[in-house]
Formats: sequence, C-alpha cells, structure tokens
Amino acid sequence: MKITEIEQITFTVTTSGRRTKWGYGELGPEREAPHSITRIATDDGQEGYAEQGWPGYFYTPRRDEIDDLVKPILIGEDPLDRERLWQLMSRHYGFTEGLIGNIDCALWDLAGRMTGLSVSRLLGRARGKVKAYASTAPNLGTPEQYAQHALDCKAAGYKAYKVHANIFWDPTKQEAAPGRPAYPKEDVDICRAVRETVGDDMALMLDPWGIYTLDESIWVGHRLEELDYTFFEHPMHERLVEPYRKLCSELQIPVCGPELAPGGVFSRAEWALQHATDIGRTDINFGGITGVRKTVDMYEALGMKCEIHVGGFANAQILAATDADICEYFERGLLRLDEVHTSTPPYLKAPCDPMDGDGNVLLWDGPGLSCELDWDYINDHRVAA
Repeated sequence: MKITEIEQITFTVTTSGRRTKWGYGELGPEREAPHSITRIATDDGQEGYAEQGWPGYFYTPRRDEIDDLVKPILIGEDPLDRERLWQLMSRHYGFTEGLIGNIDCALWDLAGRMTGLSVSRLLGRARGKVKAYASTAPNLGTPEQYAQHALDCKAAGYKAYKVHANIFWDPTKQEAAPGRPAYPKEDVDICRAVRETVGDDMALMLDPWGIYTLDESIWVGHRLEELDYTFFEHPMHERLVEPYRKLCSELQIPVCGPELAPGGVFSRAEWALQHATDIGRTDINFGGITGVRKTVDMYEALGMKCEIHVGGFANAQILAATDADICEYFERGLLRLDEVHTSTPPYLKAPCDPMDGDGNVLLWDGPGLSCELDWDYINDHRVAA
C-alpha cells in the first residue's frame, strides 16, 4: 500500500468571525469564508481526512505546502509508517508543527478507516466520556453577564467553566485594543461575580491569553486562589519562560501552559523541567496525534496533568486514549452569551463533542477520527482549485 494522492478540498462556510487590526478575533457580520479538508489516498483505495475544526482553529495547509513539501516526502510511502513519516517531517525545516499535525491526523484517520477501528482503539482506548468545561468567548460584557452565562451553563449540566475575560479589549471604551494595557482588576471582577453566582461546587478557570505582566499575573493568581479557581492558564506571553517559573513558585493555584509556545513535546519538556508550568497544555497543532501522544506520555512520566487545548475530533480521540488522572477535561467552546452548547458546522453530520446531562462529552468510537463528513454540503459549496 502506497500513498498516491494528497489534496486540499476547499469549500465555503458561513462565518461571523473576523480579525481586528490587533490580530485578535471578534464577531462581525456574516460572510462566506473558505474552509478546507486534507485528503490522503492510496493505490488500493484507502482514504484519510483531516479538517480545520470549527471555527477553523486547526492548521490548514496551503496548496504550495502540499505540492512543495508534503508530496515529495509522502507520495510513494506506506501510510502506516506514521512514526517514520512524523520523524521525517519533524526534521524538515520547511514543515511547521501545524502542517505536521494536519498530515499526521489524516494518516491516523486513514489507518482507522482501513481497519474499521477508531483512532483511540488503535492507540489503546481508555474511556468513553470525559468531563467538559464550558469555555467562554472573550469580551462578553459585564461581570453580571458572565455570571448569568455561567449559571446557564451549570443548568445545562456543566461542572466546570472557564472565563476568557477582556482580551485585546478595552472594557471601558468597549472596543478592540492592542492587548496592553491589560485590565486585571476588571477581569477579577468577572471571576468573582462568576464564583459568587455559581457557588462552590463548580470548577472555575481563567485564561487571560498572555496579556498580563508578571506582577499582574501574581496579583490575579492570588485573587483566584481566594476564589478557589482550579487553574490559571496562559497569563503571560510565552516567550517569558523565566517569569513563568517565578510565577509558579509564587502561586498555589496551578499554572496551565504553555498554550501556544512552539516546539511541541520538546519545548514542553523544558517548561516542565524548569518548573515553569504546573499543568501541561497541548493540542494537535503541535505535531498531530503522534506529537500529542508523545507529549501526554512525557507529562505522565513527570507526574503532571496535561489539559488538551480546544475540541475537535482528533483531540477527542486522544482524550479517549488517556486516563482522567492525566487529561481531565474537554474544552467546549468558545461560547457566546446565547450559547451553552457548541454548534455543529454544516459540513459535518454529527458534532465532535456530544454532551450528556451530567456535563460529560461522549467520545466517538467510529472508524478513524469518527468524523462523518457531509459530502453533499461539501460538493455543493466546493471552491475550484
């Protein structure tokens, strides 16, 4: 069996997301935007797919990357040699971790579809459900609005809730901003309102998305300790490893990260050994299923937890193949004030994250990544190459 085809299938979806001039996302008017799926096919008719996730979080290869980087390495290779191909891509200076992740996920999907087994079965399945936390969109409004949203999520069954507060946003002027100055006091006001409203029996987290200084992070961290928050994620820019080490030594609340720092398992091992983080963080943008599995195993060997960043079918399969003592939560979001559940994009027949009434995401066990694509929608909205 040899790889014979690799292509990007591009189609349009309706989205309301856009980038501000500061680089951060916000809601805007609805528009049609391109969305892509990577397809890998073999000489005996096997196929595997990897998709961007919704709303387009995971890395999408450019066509020139497929033609100039991926095809020269993968065409003619056995798609089941995933570790060998991962090592070849990882050593190639042209490959980003996101590109490796996209291709690796498609290879895992192909293997699962070929065998009729889910990726989690191929990895070694550990569980069929995982605790969810409701993860808010940023910049939702007042402390009272966040508190009501948290209460709505609790009523929907969630046992945990994560706040994204004022990120690249000026809460006084109510407009997009460059990220500095940050608004730690206003963020803590939101966190306090949420805790006071939902009570003591809901796990709470805060993710400021890297906008605080060390002094601000220490101050906010101590306030979160007083409010009995579960973890404090990505408070400073992740160039700053030494300040993270100082932060972890200063706080009792666990610091979760790195969220966006490049380097995959290798940089995360250094962060862990430097005691610059208490809870690990990764997702398939950092080397795909192969890369994340290496990272989770590293954290387990060091006696640390690792929270998987955002949702998606591939991350769900990793969670299904890990123990709850290592990876506790599924991040479900990003949710606006009028949402307690994630939406299912039109190109899928089923969501990646169905949730039961007790706040658990049920982990699919279908072939490959368990992703059922709606080919009628895809073909009707396809964009010519």
